[in-house]
Amino acid sequence: MLAQKQKLREAENIASQLFKAIEDRGLIVPGKTEKTLNTEVFQLAEEMFCIKKFWHKRIVRSGENTLLPYDENPPDLVLQQDDILFFDFGPVVEDWEADFGRTYVIGSDPLKLKLRNDIEAAWHEAKAWFHRHTSLTGAAYFAYVNDLAGKYGWEFGGELAGHLIGEFPHERLEPGNYGLYVHPGNPNDMFLPDASGNPREWILEIHFVDREKKIGGFFEQLLT
Repeated sequence: MLAQKQKLREAENIASQLFKAIEDRGLIVPGKTEKTLNTEVFQLAEEMFCIKKFWHKRIVRSGENTLLPYDENPPDLVLQQDDILFFDFGPVVEDWEADFGRTYVIGSDPLKLKLRNDIEAAWHEAKAWFHRHTSLTGAAYFAYVNDLAGKYGWEFGGELAGHLIGEFPHERLEPGNYGLYVHPGNPNDMFLPDASGNPREWILEIHFVDREKKIGGFFEQLLT
């Protein structure tokens, strides 16, 4: 449905503007806790776009916390000089969901900068590969993205590589059922319509890590 696609693109555009404002206002600085930065982003979203609702928990992770997948709730860290951090925010814009993730590097550490650049390049490569298909299971797509991490010299750090998105709240499945996720346990075709016969819209998320160096990076936005 064109209307659904347009609404999702508009929500993502708002999320993109929010992230740009975070940079423009110089909010990402050493000496600040993840929790403080998280609160500042929430306040900025309300100030700029009157956004008060987020469909999943708001994530700011720095340092070794960047190794951890979504479900973890690590201790609050303080941003350091030459640090790496990422955001994962899911603002709801006029009842439509966005899911946006980006990685930032404080300083000029070459390995951290390479990680930030690699995850964005890998995301676009994975998107192009997806759109060369007309049928693809969630499990097969996860396997591709997992292998892509190795191609770039990293390990895939997430338990999934994407998920359904739509009008809030989007389709839900019971715990343990991975049919709406890019996950090794999803045998379903991602191109199949939903229960109402409408095309499903998907998010692609890339989480690469180096466990030895204790760093990770994250990039996420609309796939379809």
